[in-house]
Amino acid sequence: MGNIVKIKINGKEHEVDEGKRLLLIFEEKGVKVPHLCFHHALVPSASCKLCVVEIKEKDKPPHTRLSCAVKAKEGLEITTDSAMVHQLRNVAIGNLLKLAPHAEVIHQIGEEFGLTTGAKPDGCIRCRLCVRVCKDIIGAMALRMVKREGMNYVVPSEEGSCIGCGTCTSICPTGAIVFEDKGNVRTILIRDEVIGRHSLERCEMCGRYFATAKFLKHVEQAEGSHPDVKEHHKLCPTCAKLYSVKDRRLLAPHLQKTYAGKPVEKITPP
Repeated sequence: MGNIVKIKINGKEHEVDEGKRLLLIFEEKGVKVPHLCFHHALVPSASCKLCVVEIKEKDKPPHTRLSCAVKAKEGLEITTDSAMVHQLRNVAIGNLLKLAPHAEVIHQIGEEFGLTTGAKPDGCIRCRLCVRVCKDIIGAMALRMVKREGMNYVVPSEEGSCIGCGTCTSICPTGAIVFEDKGNVRTILIRDEVIGRHSLERCEMCGRYFATAKFLKHVEQAEGSHPDVKEHHKLCPTCAKLYSVKDRRLLAPHLQKTYAGKPVEKITPP
């Protein structure tokens, strides 16, 4: 490099360094061209094929080239967006999505440059197991199926009726619905949509967070004999199995209280 040459980019004339790669020139001039695999410190690999442009040299007919690999020289006329360029970029982005269908950056490039990416995969196979179990078994009806741009999606119900039980995450065959417990807060999500966010209750025996307040209330109302809510005590499943409340020997080593007017006694697990 060193000599200055004149080239045209989308009909506008520019003076640039001879031998400089076109993609670098586009970046300098603020001309947007999609690319993923180019780095200025490395020799171009021309792998992603997204940076394709249309080039005309002297009396030769226009042809397409990858701008990461082409170097500037006198008289080049470059078109960064044409019917042929758009078609080839669509092919390139389709091939990239076959390799990395969940890659956010590929979908962002597709949206920015009007390329065809299709619906972004979200891991959901639309089996409706989560919707059905939440409605028919749990009774919370926190999930529903809606149509967006011609495709079905499982989404949170408008009522916000999630109780944070996590049954939907357990029954989902692909792991599209997840929950995460951070401190005393449980969040249940599908894609980037929050189904429910709840505070967690501590087990009165071991002290660990184990269930949401809404879930415990739901169980108490639906099934008074449920072992996790014996005599309205908040016990995690493990402690509910290890200890008994029936003979008033409850059972919280860290609690100095009484039960039914009598002192609480520590019981050694069997």
